[in-house]
Amino acid sequence: MPKKKAPKRAPKSRTASKRGAARPKSGRVGVTHVPKPWGHETIWALSDRYVGKILHINAGHELSVQYHNRKDETVHLLSGEIVYRVQREGDDVLDDMKLKVGESFRITPGTIHQMIARTDCDVLEVSTPEIDDVVRLSDKYGREGTTEP
Repeated sequence: MPKKKAPKRAPKSRTASKRGAARPKSGRVGVTHVPKPWGHETIWALSDRYVGKILHINAGHELSVQYHNRKDETVHLLSGEIVYRVQREGDDVLDDMKLKVGESFRITPGTIHQMIARTDCDVLEVSTPEIDDVVRLSDKYGREGTTEP
């Protein structure tokens, strides 16, 4: 006769004092909508370890030519047509990376980059949490040298 397997037990819970009062809790999170001159961004995840955003870029608009000192980000084109310009290491021009819907691209700190929307675009961005780490080299909305939205 085969042996019966013992039922799996749920993990023991820790007391509140062992968990620590500052530990974040699982659950619903607030979503922040930030108007931008080129469209808007929706911050749907924000922690001390990562940030998740959806950038909506209106057709014909562009983000600044910029880089980050610490922020490491990956973008994923959800919809639309975009010109994704990136300065490759050792180069002094921005090349079009021809990002298509469903493709992703990582930008490491110090990499100069820019997005230009040919049509309305939605871009998923996941990054390290330094949301104000932006060095704008040029900006058609007059925000050069600032971290303004």
